[in-house]
Amino acid sequence: MKADILLQNGLVVAMDDARHMWKDGAVAIKDGAILAVGPSEDISTAYDADETCDCSGLILTPGLVNAHTHIPMSLLRGLSDDLRLDVWLLGYMMPVEREFVKPDFVRRGAMLSLAEILLSGTTTFCDMYYFEEEIAKVTAEVGVRAVLSQTILKFPSPDAGSYDEGLDRAQRFIEGWKDHPLIMPAVAPHAPYTTTEDLLEKAARLAVEHDVPLHIHLSETSQEVKENYKEHGLPPIAYVDKIGVFQAKTIAAHCVHVEDEEIKILADRHVGVAHNPSSNMKLSSGVAPVSQMLKAGVSVGIGTDGPASNNNQNMLEELHLASLLAKVHTGDPTALPAEMSFAMATIGGAKALHMDHLVGSLEPGKRADIVAFGTEAPHLVPLFDLGPQNVYSHLVYTAQASDVRHVWIDGRMLLRDRKFLTIDLDEARGAARRFAVRISDFVTNREQSLLDKLLAVAPAGLEQRETFEIQVKAKVDDLGTIEEKLQGGEFKVLRRSVRQQFDTYFLFNDGKKGFIRYREDNIVVHHEGRPGLPGAEMDIKPQYSLTLLGPTREREYANSVILSRSRFVAPAVQSLRFYREYFKPDMEKEVIKWRTRYHVEYDGEDFAINLDKLNKPTVEGGFIEIKIRTWSREDAERKAGLVNELLMKLSILPPALVRGEYVGL
Repeated sequence: MKADILLQNGLVVAMDDARHMWKDGAVAIKDGAILAVGPSEDISTAYDADETCDCSGLILTPGLVNAHTHIPMSLLRGLSDDLRLDVWLLGYMMPVEREFVKPDFVRRGAMLSLAEILLSGTTTFCDMYYFEEEIAKVTAEVGVRAVLSQTILKFPSPDAGSYDEGLDRAQRFIEGWKDHPLIMPAVAPHAPYTTTEDLLEKAARLAVEHDVPLHIHLSETSQEVKENYKEHGLPPIAYVDKIGVFQAKTIAAHCVHVEDEEIKILADRHVGVAHNPSSNMKLSSGVAPVSQMLKAGVSVGIGTDGPASNNNQNMLEELHLASLLAKVHTGDPTALPAEMSFAMATIGGAKALHMDHLVGSLEPGKRADIVAFGTEAPHLVPLFDLGPQNVYSHLVYTAQASDVRHVWIDGRMLLRDRKFLTIDLDEARGAARRFAVRISDFVTNREQSLLDKLLAVAPAGLEQRETFEIQVKAKVDDLGTIEEKLQGGEFKVLRRSVRQQFDTYFLFNDGKKGFIRYREDNIVVHHEGRPGLPGAEMDIKPQYSLTLLGPTREREYANSVILSRSRFVAPAVQSLRFYREYFKPDMEKEVIKWRTRYHVEYDGEDFAINLDKLNKPTVEGGFIEIKIRTWSREDAERKAGLVNELLMKLSILPPALVRGEYVGL
């Protein structure tokens, strides 16, 4: 019988259900598919091939399956490390991506990653990124197999101004690549916390309609689970199941913090899970309960995650770590033995990607995606012959990416003796280095400006406030006396509020930078809905803000009234811990105070009068602040005069006046 290629005389590890293994085995290939696999003598006798490859001294296995990555992020490798996931993602990755991720960035990063992927024996990968059509073009050109997932977010992304536009882009991508022999297109709603219920439902319908996978991050961190409970009353996996996401052929990345009932859901809905040991450890996300999921019947593959969070795409390293991590996590050295770990990186990964009918094992009818490992390196000697477990142990605990000798995908040789046949490696490396120079300049300049850093994490919510402001502050012994005067009828009180404010100031050695204030503003609201007025019960309604206060330019008027400039305010949507780790202040100070705020009309102007009682630092008595906005020198001079009149009416004398922020006390 005629074959195109005959690989013979190798140690063949089939990874089929029976776990066939032939010490002197062969694989016959025709039209990119496996015709037969078995003992070399039988296969060589039965098949006449146009090309024969002597694989003596080599181990032939199915190509490795990388179940989750973001391959263009090779251009961001090493940019920012040793950070928590939220700081890394929201503070560094996404701002840099907004600036640089264009089609050329995606193509160059993909090409560099494809070289890395092939050198470590991966023949199929599952990607999630932007401009996925560009990744598809490069991947098909090189000849690698992939599930490529077009990312959709609820906010603007590098390739879509809205999630509607993102869905349209995903649909066009799927329709354009659905019948390609190497590329399986997919839709990727990024995660529950970066999408909406409507977006998730539409993405699932799109995947079902076109019979393609849906790729999503789920339950990666404990914080994600906590926030999902808070917003939806359910953990992430149960939540997306409830709204019908798992009607699609789902690939769920991470699944670190999952409950027992959720594991059952994953098994019942045939959800494929991508376990990412290096990334989860590096970002301190936790340890996925892999052994428990496998016992429940969940299809679990192994992924590298992106090369910016790993920082490589070496699947041999991942399957090694997966086995060791499971043993440490369970306290059981028999957990996830070598054979099971290698299965997760081959047939298990194929099942997780819903494509085990095509790849993952060396069986007749499947595509000829094959890797040949050398066995002569010192770390691979000796190889005992006590049974199949010796081979699996070598592949999982001993083999390195440098041991990959040859790679075939769809029967086409892409790597011969570690030399690329379809990639110009020098060109790929040169392009990556040129991008690195531009990205380095961008990040370096941003790190020197607090405003640029603030803009990066609050791109849609930042506003400049109080460009000019008249302000005076005074120390008073008795705030009650001041309040009696304000309520005594001489002043027209427009409104009044009571609040407790927790201010954390991020201070920097370079005073020219200004400083950042994180504020938790707890407004006291009584049940009749009138802030700050007496009532039987009250509610506390917190608001969170982030303020950049630049160095003030001041002009003094009578009684030390100041003209101050420039502050930028944004909603604080992340935790105090996030901003602390992101801004990296040289010093930090806390101010806690109760503030009663009056808005008083005087001479036709609206003055804000704050009566502040400081709890930290502890100060006897209290402070009064009088503020009003101004827009010109003439207006400032007039309002400064009105402030002095207010001071006189409130019996506040010049010696009581103080300057600066409370943080300076």
